[in-house]
Amino acid sequence: MNYVWFFLMMISLLTAAFTGKIELLPASAFEMAGTAVNIVLGLIGILTLWLGLMRIAENAGLIRSLARLLTPVGKHLFPGIPDGHPAMGSMTLNIAANWLGLGNAATPFGIKAMEHLQELNPDKERATDAMIMFMGLNTSSITLVPITIIGVRTSLGSTDPGAIIGTTLFSSLCATIAAIAAVKILTHATWGLSQFTSWLLRTWKWWTFLLIFIGLMLFLRRTGLPLGSESIPFFRKSVDLISKWTIPLLLLLILGAAAVKKVRVYEVFIDGAKEGFQVAIRIIPYLVAILAAIAMFRTSGAMDVLIQIITPFTRGIGFPAEVLPAALMRPFSGSGTLGIITELMQVHTPDSFIGCLSSTIYGCTETTFYVLAVYFGAVGIRQTRFAVAAGLFADGVGILASLFICRLIFL
Repeated sequence: MNYVWFFLMMISLLTAAFTGKIELLPASAFEMAGTAVNIVLGLIGILTLWLGLMRIAENAGLIRSLARLLTPVGKHLFPGIPDGHPAMGSMTLNIAANWLGLGNAATPFGIKAMEHLQELNPDKERATDAMIMFMGLNTSSITLVPITIIGVRTSLGSTDPGAIIGTTLFSSLCATIAAIAAVKILTHATWGLSQFTSWLLRTWKWWTFLLIFIGLMLFLRRTGLPLGSESIPFFRKSVDLISKWTIPLLLLLILGAAAVKKVRVYEVFIDGAKEGFQVAIRIIPYLVAILAAIAMFRTSGAMDVLIQIITPFTRGIGFPAEVLPAALMRPFSGSGTLGIITELMQVHTPDSFIGCLSSTIYGCTETTFYVLAVYFGAVGIRQTRFAVAAGLFADGVGILASLFICRLIFL
């Protein structure tokens, strides 16, 4: 992030000096710094409410119940882990927390899971297959409610902040499938050609289904169908229905479980809500730094030059060149990406196609390098093998899936 920020500032200054806009840079930076603080003030309420509700869900046992539901699936994803090993419980708790957008709770579960997996690791500096699969599921986690970007959209005046829930769910699901497929293929490829071929033949049904799904997506993309028109009303209405009902149903489920477990909901909510306030305040410096740099980058004219260079490469798939910097930044920095997307929504409005696409990209992908650094670093893993490749592949699939579904829904 140091290099990214330095690059934005330096290129902005050099470009502004060349274009004669140097006197406009301070004003644009100061204005955007104020905007960043206003955005965070709007986020405080959203994050406080959500983390308070998630604390109720945790006390009511919902996260652990979801973890138990995921256990049978985990046995297929992590065949090398013995039955009853605590690693499985910690991993399912981490994944369940990620699904619900409870990032602060997910991280301790994830680190504990890595510690348990390290106990089974014969080479303490080399990542195991189970560790890499776990990292893949973290960097491409299915997202039920992208609460942070919904909060930003709300603070910027969106008429339907939750419109991207359905598109985020679709694209994050695609990214998760891609992560699982990539890890499985790369894992078995390291076993040798004969064993890899044998494994492919044993699992041919899954790969056939995956290829048919990919073929269908490519067919819809290339047939020239008016994506977003009434030619696919059922699919479009289904995504819209998911977007509208996800949060109300989750609230009903949380409160119902709390009533059954006799949770003291008010006290528990307040306890969790305090954390939401602290999280919102902590991101102010990061958001100010990146928004000010981006504002200078755009004011200097450097953004226009970059868009002109990139446009020929993105025009062919219908990907707006303006969104590409956010897509490229996402694996490196969550706060940096949030700053870029916020600035995009400031310019193009949150409910525009660019606003919805960038919001979906933020919700469906993760900061891959950050996640790998934290979790592998927590247990001293130095040889990550193909974890980075699998994570970046999942990010790429999530971005392309975001483009597909957003063209389908918002154009």
